[in-house]
Amino acid sequence: MQSKARKKSYASSALGKRAAESAKHILDRDIDFSDIPESTNEELKKARRVGRPKSAHTKQLIAIRIDPRLLARLRRLARRSQKPYQTLIHELLESAAAHHAA
Repeated sequence: MQSKARKKSYASSALGKRAAESAKHILDRDIDFSDIPESTNEELKKARRVGRPKSAHTKQLIAIRIDPRLLARLRRLARRSQKPYQTLIHELLESAAAHHAA
């Protein structure tokens, strides 16, 4: 019997967005929390905030299309510079914009 390969889905994909939009919304009051134990004081002390760190200079999330070979090259450059590739791209764009504005 041959099985179909399942394509990996991502929440940020169009398919993921459609699935999220069509999912039935459940109100908090309708959720059964009875099987979830209360957090202890020790657990609460160890808890940490998750997500993006707070910053005075937040950046705007955008989506752009980049040739895969160029992206691979940028990632290699970033790895050599020991920084995230998005940071490298930001720095390159900032430098180019300053150069063309002058």
